[in-house]
Amino acid sequence: MTRPEPVAGVTRPEPVAGVTRPEPVAGVTRPEPVPGGTGAESLVGVPEPVVVVGMDAAGRPLPPSAVAALAGAGLVVGAARHLAAVPVPPGADTVTLGPLAPALDRLAAAHAAGQPAVVLASGDPGFFGVVRRLRAAGLPVRVLPAVSSVAAVFARAGLDWDGAVVVTAHGRELGPALNACRALPAVAVLTAPDAGAAEIGAGLAGWSRRLVVAEHLGTPAERVTWTTPQGAATRAWADPHVLLSLAATDGDPGVRPARRPGTAERGEVAGRSGDTGPAGDDAPVRVGRVRADNQPAAAPVGGWALPESAYRHRDSMITKAEVRALAVARLRPRLGRLVWDIGAGSGSVGIECALLGAAVIAVERDPTAPVAGNAARHGVDVRVVTGDAPAVLAGLPDPDAVFVGGGGTDVLSAVADRRPDRVVVTLAALDRVAPAVHLLRRAGYTVTGSQLTAARLADLPGGSIRLAATNPVVVLTGERQ
Repeated sequence: MTRPEPVAGVTRPEPVAGVTRPEPVAGVTRPEPVPGGTGAESLVGVPEPVVVVGMDAAGRPLPPSAVAALAGAGLVVGAARHLAAVPVPPGADTVTLGPLAPALDRLAAAHAAGQPAVVLASGDPGFFGVVRRLRAAGLPVRVLPAVSSVAAVFARAGLDWDGAVVVTAHGRELGPALNACRALPAVAVLTAPDAGAAEIGAGLAGWSRRLVVAEHLGTPAERVTWTTPQGAATRAWADPHVLLSLAATDGDPGVRPARRPGTAERGEVAGRSGDTGPAGDDAPVRVGRVRADNQPAAAPVGGWALPESAYRHRDSMITKAEVRALAVARLRPRLGRLVWDIGAGSGSVGIECALLGAAVIAVERDPTAPVAGNAARHGVDVRVVTGDAPAVLAGLPDPDAVFVGGGGTDVLSAVADRRPDRVVVTLAALDRVAPAVHLLRRAGYTVTGSQLTAARLADLPGGSIRLAATNPVVVLTGERQ
């Protein structure tokens, strides 16, 4: 077997001291280098992978590798705005994206026929982008990413985002993305028609948030707007757009302020990054505190089922740690879910659900209850609603799970009427157990229950140790059928 002759204009790198080149394998030839190629050319006889080109959200021109891929393409697939923005070679077929399935079929046929194909996508196509769908369809891909729209909008806002969560409402229900915005201090949302800034703004009523809405990123029509949830809910936004939900924590020395370019109240801001908005309107905006380990939706560093001493409470009116451990497990809190904590008291159950990533509304009749202070102490955002249940529940967004730690059967009936997936009830009085079980069963829930009785270590004089019993508590779990 002979080594292929050098190609004009292409030089072979000199040997590196101490490194040997592998010997040729009998019957296998190395493909010739392609003059002007990118170094990622396919083996002879093997179809080229589909090249996925990211369109830069910063508005920069395509890199040479993307230009070269387009120049050799026989098929170019992309949204209308992307196809209009690139030099499609004469004679190349184009597919304008709408439903993805027909485009995938056309790409599969082109790949099988050896026709070079390029897919145009926004930003980084591997980040909530088309790469996943292409691979699921069995197509090999080569990705040429650009700056993602999420990175671009945080840059426009002048904010760090290593502690932010990125969620999408594109092609799925809005609820989980909305609940992430309710739960966490910095969230980026990739929106979709009817699941964008207006709908998210309406859903954030009652939560203290500032929103950044970026429309037409990387185009001459780019507009980046700082607004309130109320302001976002009352206007139309161009699709597609990216939204940032930011929890304002004025006076918190642990977060870095960003200069905001304007406010909804002063006439929202249009234009490219660098605009400063109305004169004199440059008050700082702060992003809420993020976890030091940059894992905002991970299990809490300090765990859960924390001791009662971790919370301020009055007269031991707090769900004990052993009961709380089971109740939180039954509620199944996680990022994207909304939990109600009714009869919150100290707020310990709701706070631990928030520590596990859930959005939480704590309902408490006593305006002096320490829920808000305990939530701040643990670094979570719990919305506190003061009033008497069940009346106060009427205007609240529908929950995924509810903890009922106080109130009678009228409260439980109102909860069941909202049809959450799971209801967890704690009862100390045995005469209340049967009515609660029957009510939940009539409402279509499968009910399980157990009595928890914990005996804790306690010291005795002289160094002895005894077991001190806590009050028994019945924990009921209703799961919707």
